[in-house]
Amino acid sequence: MQTLSTALAAIVLYLAASLRIAMPSARHAGASPHKRTQAIALLFVAALAHATVLYVTIGAAGGFDLGIFNAASLAGWVIGAAVLAIMFWRPIDSLALVIFPAVATMVGLAVWFPHSRIMPAATPIGLKLHIVLSIIAYALFAIAAVQAIYLGVADYKLRNHKPILDFLPPLPTMEVTLFQLTGVAFATLTVSLALGVPYVGDVQAQHLVHKIVFSLLAWGIFAWLLVGRWRFGWRGPRAIKFVIAGFVLLALGFFGTKVVLELILQRV
Repeated sequence: MQTLSTALAAIVLYLAASLRIAMPSARHAGASPHKRTQAIALLFVAALAHATVLYVTIGAAGGFDLGIFNAASLAGWVIGAAVLAIMFWRPIDSLALVIFPAVATMVGLAVWFPHSRIMPAATPIGLKLHIVLSIIAYALFAIAAVQAIYLGVADYKLRNHKPILDFLPPLPTMEVTLFQLTGVAFATLTVSLALGVPYVGDVQAQHLVHKIVFSLLAWGIFAWLLVGRWRFGWRGPRAIKFVIAGFVLLALGFFGTKVVLELILQRV
């Protein structure tokens, strides 16, 4: 019951902060930075409440419960924490408008629709690091994908001489943020994949074939994008398509595989 109350508090705080940020007076620094600070404070408390829920829902006798909704909730917490941290030095309030309601939804799914998949406590440390870094990489790529969508909308409006949405930061700032997020996420994914190699074993028996294929395809797309950016200065629509395509493949490999195995085939 206490966990449910804490989860509900986290959901309410995430949504309240999003509504606060949605107010013009909170988005525009010239109007009232104090209200933006209030929104950030709400997000900080929401993240603490969410972390408390994760501690209870993921903790399991003899291991860690990383069922699909718990994994989504954990990824959501990482996404939210990353956005909250970036908000201190980058104008990414537009991301918060989309991301934090989504994180609130993930909290609700984990609490109201529990689905267990226990990872034994004796799991090798290397495999645990692989899983943690995979979730962090996925979270960062998710933020980059949302940023890419916003950048695509702004670029389309600019090319067609239409007014850009007033809550979006300047295009150069959005583009720099996109590539910084992509670069950090790519490095994290690379380390994660390298750590996972020794533990692959019989991929058929572990039902990991699709996950590995999708993850490697996503890695290749992001590597191609970053090389293109470095060598040829790729930007704009091309970069947007690469980021979204890579994220879709990564999402299919991680959550797509979990949906099929855990919810459809009932394999735990």
